[in-house]
Amino acid sequence: MKNYLQILYILSFIFVCSNTTAQNQPEPGMVISEFGPTYNIENPDYKTSLTQPFKVVFDITQTSEDPSEINKYVETIARFLNMHVKAGKPLNTMEVFVVMHGGAAQTLLKNEFYQEVYKTDNPNIALFEALSDNGVQIILCGQTANARNITEERRIPNAQVSLSAMTALVQLQNDGFRVISF
Repeated sequence: MKNYLQILYILSFIFVCSNTTAQNQPEPGMVISEFGPTYNIENPDYKTSLTQPFKVVFDITQTSEDPSEINKYVETIARFLNMHVKAGKPLNTMEVFVVMHGGAAQTLLKNEFYQEVYKTDNPNIALFEALSDNGVQIILCGQTANARNITEERRIPNAQVSLSAMTALVQLQNDGFRVISF
């Protein structure tokens, strides 16, 4: 009987540990499956509005420490879309922009020009394409673009240029967008 209880205890422990581990693993997104994995949050105390429109602008100035890795701040946009759709919020209730400036602007370079700067492929191109395919508007600060030689020929086609990041951020806020800054 003692051995039986020990085996039962061990099996219970293994089940609890494996179940806890599975719950703590991020899952691929429902909108952009290859980027922005999210964790399942069962019955959160602070409820997410499923009907209220979300008008969001991500203000990104930072880049990855390792240029061969995806910019985690840009990937947060995919995570934002994925987690809200997973929670039941329709994608069409979210309007999302990203304003890229400062060091983050280099992530908008086409691969050949990114390689000139960083000696590695640009890991962000597929992410920007996926974001754009899902309605995210990508804006590059014109001041940064000129200062860093990110011409139309050198940047990915999904990026629009504004007079400045400040201009885009003010106008978007005037239109009711909320800023999330990195």
